[in-house]
Amino acid sequence: MMRRRTNLLASCTALALALGATACGGGPVSAGGGDKSLDGQTITVAGVWSGSEQKNFQKVLDAFTEKTGAKTQFVSTGDNVSTVIGSKIEGGKAPDVVMVPQVGVLQQFAKQGWLAPLSKTATAAVDADYASVWKNYGSVDGTLYGLYFKAAHKSTVWYSPEALDQAGVKPPTTYDALLKAGHTVSDSGLAAFSAAGQDGWTLTDWFENIYLSQAGPEKYDALAAHRIKWTDPTVVEALTTLGKLFKDKQLMAGGQKGALNTDFPGSVEKVFGPKPEAGMVYEGDFVAGVAKDQFGRKIGEDANFFPFPAVGGGKAPVVSGGDAAVVLKDGKNRKAAMRFLEYLTTPEASAVWARAGGFLSPNKKLDLASYGDDVTRETAKSLVAAGDSVRFDMSDQAPAAFGGTKGAGEWKILQDFLRDPSDPKGTAAELESAAAKAYKG
Repeated sequence: MMRRRTNLLASCTALALALGATACGGGPVSAGGGDKSLDGQTITVAGVWSGSEQKNFQKVLDAFTEKTGAKTQFVSTGDNVSTVIGSKIEGGKAPDVVMVPQVGVLQQFAKQGWLAPLSKTATAAVDADYASVWKNYGSVDGTLYGLYFKAAHKSTVWYSPEALDQAGVKPPTTYDALLKAGHTVSDSGLAAFSAAGQDGWTLTDWFENIYLSQAGPEKYDALAAHRIKWTDPTVVEALTTLGKLFKDKQLMAGGQKGALNTDFPGSVEKVFGPKPEAGMVYEGDFVAGVAKDQFGRKIGEDANFFPFPAVGGGKAPVVSGGDAAVVLKDGKNRKAAMRFLEYLTTPEASAVWARAGGFLSPNKKLDLASYGDDVTRETAKSLVAAGDSVRFDMSDQAPAAFGGTKGAGEWKILQDFLRDPSDPKGTAAELESAAAKAYKG
């Protein structure tokens, strides 16, 4: 995922204040009609999504079917995208399209010769309608392979207004104030935070926001490219800062053990479900989709967020990410698959999921009125306004063995650190050892 600095930071600050923003004029484009030129053909699309995200993506697939006549089949890969797709290719059952959630995995697929370059039509749409940063992250050695259909704004702390009001707490603007506010919330009867420690990727997001703010963008870029080691003092400092939260049993619902047994949907449920256990949950804008779809929360009223606060005198961080659609060479229907990617470049396709919620598009042509609430509308506006200042999620830029594999690399090491945050230096050394092997490979 990424972040960008100045203009995204400014718009994120405005975002916290702009919940009453009005919608832009015009409505979303209908996906109806089309030439039905793909009647009788089927494409298989693989991705990590489950639950409400899979349900909403299915609406996009259905709209493509309505438009072209092509049938679609969605296959859930789980978190280990690289391993699952590799085994499917080896077994002669490669999907036609993969929605890849990590830059490092996209690069790996391209270097292994698995991907077909995007068509001229899709490339022209990306050039015209997306900031160049999204093309850069979808390209390998100057060839565009990936279309970023779904973006994420990963510097958002979601909260129950009722819980914070009851504790008399206002959204904090610094990390120290965040921990202080957390204690006030816990004193009022609810744990401060629900953490999804069972999903290691959420812990990398915590680290990245802290590191970007505390160490700054230049160090962030260097660490993401492994130009500096994970034993760098800035890494140890960020882990120490993160450890203040992890070791404070009063702040986390269920303590460290409870966090390690909570997955991402479960962490949202602990704040916005029928039996709240915590007042706040940190994760990206997609929290809103779960809170709305699964627990009936109205975004902006009984579910809201504030920007991830500044750490140690740095600027408030802004981390982004996204899922890129790629076409596999070994898929059975490459022509129809490429037509699907061309469809995904259109505002029409993005509007389908935007209406459903839990979605941001980097497509500059998508009418902001397509989004269903003011909070999401302003989040999307800030993401597009950030342009090339967006920075991608660090773990998603890493080789999959380090930054994108369940039970291994950064995911597992940070889970171990959550379990016992007493040795930041030792954890940094473990991270460096794992990173050195993965980047060398």
